[in-house]
Amino acid sequence: MMLRSYRNSLFMVFCAGLFWSTQGLAIRLIEGSDAWQILFYRSVSLTAFLSVVILFRYGRGSFDAIRRTGFPGAVGAIFLVFAYAFGILAMQQTTIADAVLLFATAPFFAAVLGWLFLAEKVQGSTWIAISLAMAGIVVMQGGAIANGNALGNLYAVGSALCFALFTLVLRWRKDGDMMPTVLLSGVFAAIICFVVSQVTGTGLAVPMDDIIVASLMGIFQTGAGLVLYTIGARTVPAVQLALLPLIEVILSPLWVALIIGEFPTVIVLVGGFLVGVAIIGDAILTARKPAAERERRIT
Repeated sequence: MMLRSYRNSLFMVFCAGLFWSTQGLAIRLIEGSDAWQILFYRSVSLTAFLSVVILFRYGRGSFDAIRRTGFPGAVGAIFLVFAYAFGILAMQQTTIADAVLLFATAPFFAAVLGWLFLAEKVQGSTWIAISLAMAGIVVMQGGAIANGNALGNLYAVGSALCFALFTLVLRWRKDGDMMPTVLLSGVFAAIICFVVSQVTGTGLAVPMDDIIVASLMGIFQTGAGLVLYTIGARTVPAVQLALLPLIEVILSPLWVALIIGEFPTVIVLVGGFLVGVAIIGDAILTARKPAAERERRIT
């Protein structure tokens, strides 16, 4: 029974990564909308989807669950809004491979921030992994400058940093349930995007195809991915959760290569190799439980 539960949870976590990996392809399929318009419609559908999930999960206590996030939850939601916005801007202004590889460095930023602000211990192997990941970023940024994609890469680093700040807030308030905070991020994002669209004069009138794709992103790519991850992460070992970013790193460029014909450059592959080695090495070396204990847990 435990083995079946573990396999089901692992499948859910994998599916979460699969859903998250579709963001790059969705952005490439949207042709007539800017980042704020995309984020508005994605946030509206995300908010609606998570409202239903939270209502189903908490029932009459749904409002209290959201209210309990308090000020830290609101701050975390704001960081998440900027992570969303920078992520879309990055994918619009650099290659998908560049963007997702840089997104994958978020756990390393979170480790440094946790060390600085929460006095969390960072193992020596993680510092080595951080250094290796930073080397990968430098390599990719050098290639991006040569190809005119430097700004897009900076947006991707900004997205990773904002997501790291979001996870820092979650650890600060010691609340493992991300859904109420993510729901708030959807509400905040929709409001901010509406204001930006009005101030800039772009408005929210975009092609219906773009609205459909952006709305599906909110429901499946962000919403369903989060729900599956939240459920599956309860019984999946930390080492496998740490490797989750690799699913997105591998599949996101694959989707756009197969469907759009966008292929990563050699320099991106070199930098990506360094980031990938950093993620895998850190996940293996900092696994919290020895293999024997994990085996006992699932048998």
